[in-house]
Amino acid sequence: MWVASGAMVDTLGRQLRDLRISVTDRCNMRCSYCMPRAIFDKDYEFLPKDDLLTFEEISRLTGLFVAAGVAKIRLTGGEPLLRRKVTDLVGMLRGVAPDADIALTTNGVLLPRLAPSLAAAGLNRVSISLDAVDDEVFRKMTDAGFGVEAVFAGIDAAAVAGLGPIKTNAVILRSANDAEVEKLAERFRGTGVTVRFIEYMDVGTTNGWKLDDVVPATEIISRINDRWPIEPVAPGYLGEVAGRYRYTDGAGEVGVISSVTQPFCGDCSRARLSADGKVFTCLFAASGTDLRGPLRSGASDEELAALIDDVWTKRDDQYSELRSKATAKVPRVEMSYIGG
Repeated sequence: MWVASGAMVDTLGRQLRDLRISVTDRCNMRCSYCMPRAIFDKDYEFLPKDDLLTFEEISRLTGLFVAAGVAKIRLTGGEPLLRRKVTDLVGMLRGVAPDADIALTTNGVLLPRLAPSLAAAGLNRVSISLDAVDDEVFRKMTDAGFGVEAVFAGIDAAAVAGLGPIKTNAVILRSANDAEVEKLAERFRGTGVTVRFIEYMDVGTTNGWKLDDVVPATEIISRINDRWPIEPVAPGYLGEVAGRYRYTDGAGEVGVISSVTQPFCGDCSRARLSADGKVFTCLFAASGTDLRGPLRSGASDEELAALIDDVWTKRDDQYSELRSKATAKVPRVEMSYIGG
């Protein structure tokens, strides 16, 4: 149903406010929890170019989502900066959503080259994936051909370009990089960069997820607090996924995203548009609703808007709150396809 603001609500009363747009399913890293090389190797079949939404198609659909109440847009991947001329897309999105908060999640490696043009095109801010500050741990986690200094250079470039406030995202796995928690916190204390620690999630079916590998958010916060006292900060808005904490000495903030141990489905306001034009209403979904087909078949804006309305207003997913041994057997789309 439509509410007075023009926004939509689902069957559980959750309002559509956020749109995450995956622009590619390709990445220049092979992180174990997302795109393990054993699966995503040189023979893996990524989406053909013709299957990807064009920038004009993405912009048109985004305009419809904005009309439905979306105020925050985030570009994701894969690695979104691998999409050729992605800065042009940012400018087009700014044109259809002049008042929206437009952000991008990246591993940061290409930011030294692209940060200035992204800012000029209208990008507000970036979140940068960084799972370790120790180079050996970083290389083992990412299985990439470069070291952690490449990401640090990206963070610096984003800061110079004004793409802030900058946040870094660290997925923490037991016995893989859990010793990096305090190191990450220390590296960015007092810099204006907020580190967000993310519980290892069972997105997709290829990463070998086990509950024993999850480091609970409560443990992460306790460990940081033991070194540098912190206190909770009230959410900045309804549906904010990260629990926020500030250092009592004024050295900034850290955050935790606890989808496994403290699910937040009840306030979820996010729709996800895949690179090939399917809309998903949950990160843990098994399938999405095709918008590319109707769009390329000549559907009007009104018809496409009706499809979006139908998807959202019938939405009832709450995977994280229902997670169990039974749901573990349900097929789930891969994170590299739908975006984090």
